Amino acid sequence: MSDDFEGAKTSRRNFLTGAAAAGAAMGAAGAAQAAGDPLITEVQDWAAGLGDGVDASPYGLPIEYESDVVRRNVEWLTADTISSINFTPIHALDGTITPQGCAFERHHSGAIELRKEDYRLMINGLVDTPLVFTYEDLERFPREQKTFFLECAANTGMEWAGSQLNGAQYTHGMIHNMEYIGVSLRTLLEEAGLNAAGDFADKWVYVEGADASSNGRSIPLEKALDDCMIAFKANGEALRKEHGYPVRLVVPGWEGNMWVKWLRRIEVMDAPVESREETSKYTDTLEDGTSRKWTWVMDAKSIVTSPSPQKPIAHGKGPLVITGLAWSGRGAITAVDVSLDGGVTWQEARLAEPGKPMALSRFYLDIDWQGEEMFIQSRAMDETGYVQPTKAQLREVRGLNSIYHNNCIQTWHVNAKGEANNVEVS
Repeated sequence: MSDDFEGAKTSRRNFLTGAAAAGAAMGAAGAAQAAGDPLITEVQDWAAGLGDGVDASPYGLPIEYESDVVRRNVEWLTADTISSINFTPIHALDGTITPQGCAFERHHSGAIELRKEDYRLMINGLVDTPLVFTYEDLERFPREQKTFFLECAANTGMEWAGSQLNGAQYTHGMIHNMEYIGVSLRTLLEEAGLNAAGDFADKWVYVEGADASSNGRSIPLEKALDDCMIAFKANGEALRKEHGYPVRLVVPGWEGNMWVKWLRRIEVMDAPVESREETSKYTDTLEDGTSRKWTWVMDAKSIVTSPSPQKPIAHGKGPLVITGLAWSGRGAITAVDVSLDGGVTWQEARLAEPGKPMALSRFYLDIDWQGEEMFIQSRAMDETGYVQPTKAQLREVRGLNSIYHNNCIQTWHVNAKGEANNVEVS
């Protein structure tokens, strides 16, 4: 049998399945109309008068019917919201770009207010000419526009010891994906001159923010010169205060705490600083109590966002769209598999578009659900050949003491009512 014939058969089968689903939907619509649905047969308020004028909301806001699509905090997670985190409502979003208004926040001493006019960025250390840039200075350099995900190293961290938080927003919501506009860090470092640094292989940059926490991180100079950005816009507009307005660092594919907000200083050095945020935190504690450091890269990971605990199946039996997100700090996502039986069998999902390096990918799997129990999982693969591991595989290497860099396969149990819960499959 030829490949062409097989392809034609598959296409016809998909078409017939889609046609049946469409027919069922049209039948339901017809039944509603036949029953005299007042939303069809009667004039509604929204069609009987005038709506808001164009200036009713000079900066557009979501309609009130979407008021539940917001960031959420877990009160017991931290002692105070000043040094805390909230979560992106990934279960309620589609596509891949995260609106700034619901992109998660992580603060070490609260979000500060810093005017563009008062902004200064210093580059010093092993450079030929120490420099200080204003915001206006940065705007004059050649600009870049790139889309990247930012994931907190603690994303999914509560799940190491077992199923803890019931919702994709809480288990995987320390992530967002935005289009950043700014200048490359390489451009600014070269403006200062790097002859004084000598051999780049053993050199570092130390980056720190202007907030009271003085959050700082050491980054190998090779990474700084590769793809890091100094961003002053996201999704086409100025950064929000909580995302580092007016300027933040972008470190593609690496853990979010390195993406220093309110960036004020970059020092070229001959060794890492070994700061608080790279020693006492953001290291991987192993079974024997030792901790690995410099594990910056966020490995391939995925999550089914719908159905999920906060997004149950509400429409009953019939066509069901299973969807979610996948990402990798090592490159582009090339494939995502979905399992409905807890990892016993797998089906390849459809990527909404070809994967992009260090950016979120959206995947879909269309099925016909007839109320059967499901244990839904997803696993991502990236262009390096890396396959997202199970929690058991991670525990074999790291035990149960870790918090950071948990990229395990997640499981949702879906019952006959379409309700979903966070469970662990072993």
